[in-house]
Amino acid sequence: MEYKSSIIQSKWKKTQWLLKDSYFRKYVPHTLPFNKKNLSAMLDNYSSVFFKPTNGSGGTNIIRIRKTDRGYLSQMNAAKTSYSTTNQLYRDLNRFAGSRSYLLQKGINLAQSNGKPFDIRVMVQKNRQGDRVSTALFTKIGNPNKVTTNYTQGGTVRTFSETMNGTDFSPTFTPQMESKLKRLGVAVGKNFDRHHKGFQELGLDVALDSKGRPWILEVNTRPQIYPLKALKNKNLYDKILSYGKHYGRFK
Repeated sequence: MEYKSSIIQSKWKKTQWLLKDSYFRKYVPHTLPFNKKNLSAMLDNYSSVFFKPTNGSGGTNIIRIRKTDRGYLSQMNAAKTSYSTTNQLYRDLNRFAGSRSYLLQKGINLAQSNGKPFDIRVMVQKNRQGDRVSTALFTKIGNPNKVTTNYTQGGTVRTFSETMNGTDFSPTFTPQMESKLKRLGVAVGKNFDRHHKGFQELGLDVALDSKGRPWILEVNTRPQIYPLKALKNKNLYDKILSYGKHYGRFK
């Protein structure tokens, strides 16, 4: 069976699909296309802003901008640069972007597990009947010196429950949040199906802020699962694989 699944690279297009639906609006951090006016507005409103490629993947070329007493501090990977004015910052970001399209997104103060920031991947797949199922939740624990939690950026993959055990949230919070995120995953799948046909699988990147509120950072239409091989317990990997075989992604 040949694997066919729609791929939409534009993060802006996918964000707009969610923003059109009032149910999802509360889950999407403020996101705008990158230009000088939007950069000024975002920095006026938020203490940290992410500058990310509209069509990027794997956490590459993402820059975090933080307000400081003296202006702004940008960070990409482990490299940091200071700016005293928005104009200087804009000029450098614009030069970095070149002809590529970029987005600005409000930074989320990520919850931490054993002192390290993490976010959550919700895998949403189709079953044999063609219905959406949230098949797996796992976490990506960031290297505190890096800007993103991605595996390719030195992040570590863990199970959801193991990660939540290292947080300050109450024990009852974990199963409640797991149910909520699985429902959210199925709902996003249905939303995407209304806009475009042919998605067999989706990967929601969800941030929990320090208060335990979930935010959809982005939705991947070709989510990678190979990092799950690093887990001792192969159940999650095997489960995703078994669903993927229905639609031909995995032999």
